[in-house]
Amino acid sequence: MLAKAQRLRKPSEFQRVREQGRCWSATLLVVCKHPNGLPISRFGFSVSRRIGKAVARNRVKRQMREAVRMQQDLVAPGWDVVWIARQPIGLAAYADIEQTVARLLGVAGLLAAGERME
Repeated sequence: MLAKAQRLRKPSEFQRVREQGRCWSATLLVVCKHPNGLPISRFGFSVSRRIGKAVARNRVKRQMREAVRMQQDLVAPGWDVVWIARQPIGLAAYADIEQTVARLLGVAGLLAAGERME
């Protein structure tokens, strides 16, 4: 589980990242980043009702959190990052979500120096 200090919780924080940050997308996920001026990176997760009912949304959110948690040591400090689920994620396997997270971290330039993943 991500530590409390590493999570975005306020709607204003999500809105700031979405409006002022830069975004990249893949089939399953969209990632947006914005510098936060802190010595840590913070993460937020958004799953809309289009994904499904509450059980499906919560499952997708748990999978997204776990995939990011597995990669968080590779992420450079000082960023607020919002992950947004896209429609086909409800049918995707966890391995696909994990692979998409790793790819988007590299494309968005969020990996610490020397931690480039292919």
